[in-house]
Amino acid sequence: MDLQPAGPSAEETLRQAEARPRRPTFFLLIVALASVLVPYLFWRGTWFGRTLSDPEMEKYLADQEKPRQIQHALVQIGERIGRGDPAAKRWYPRVIELARSPHEEIRNTLAWVMGADNRSEEFHRALLGLLPDPEPLVRRNAALSLVRFGDASGREEILAMLRPYAVRAPAAGTVRYRLQEGNPVDHGTLLARLETGQGTAEIRSPVPGTLERKLIKDQSGVAAGQEILVLSPASEETWEALRALYLVGRAEDLPEVERYARPGVSGRNEKIPEQAHLTAAEIRRRTLQEQGTQEEKEPGRKAQ
Repeated sequence: MDLQPAGPSAEETLRQAEARPRRPTFFLLIVALASVLVPYLFWRGTWFGRTLSDPEMEKYLADQEKPRQIQHALVQIGERIGRGDPAAKRWYPRVIELARSPHEEIRNTLAWVMGADNRSEEFHRALLGLLPDPEPLVRRNAALSLVRFGDASGREEILAMLRPYAVRAPAAGTVRYRLQEGNPVDHGTLLARLETGQGTAEIRSPVPGTLERKLIKDQSGVAAGQEILVLSPASEETWEALRALYLVGRAEDLPEVERYARPGVSGRNEKIPEQAHLTAAEIRRRTLQEQGTQEEKEPGRKAQ
């Protein structure tokens, strides 16, 4: 009589032991692949540096449901213009149409891209149309691009880039801040939540910068349109504004410009005071030149 307990044979037990590690190994392999593939797909879908073929450009520009694809195509058009590729002009009509896009991010990218061809009168007119845009970043990019056309129409908007920006409550309610004074913010950063009778609304930063100060206490009631906090300008925007004013600044702009020439105003960003000095010197030179030209045209004016 066989006294051994019933169960798998030694051979079967060995096979099972060999098979057991394969499941977790296969699972770990899938996880490893996913950890590489998912970021790659995300990067591919959000990175604007990937070169698009002409058929892809046509497809992306026509896709109203995917603003990021339109942005990708616009960036590629800007790069082609920068390389002097005449074929980029085939998309100009579509680019100009997009100035009426309901998506802020598209109008913002567009305002930057159209500055790449400062000989296009169509782009020039479209940029002037973006100056009264409701979004500050669109207005700022349009103003900076217009400088490349030798057009100072956006000068006031450029000066605004050097000044603190007051954020207002979109409706009446109770404000609950999400950040502390001194925190840096980017465009779209959540600044606060507003509790209203209809629910909770988010207040996001319309411009990059630093939360300089809160104008009301946390969890206080506010009226619609009331200023709730102030953002100081971002270093990169300050620098771009000073560069633009080097070309279009006037004598009355000198106090704004010279404020950034003082030590410590721009923190540790050394290129800002340097640019402020250069811009102020150029504005003075240009002002004296214009005064001299005016005196030559009206010789009797100086004697009076």
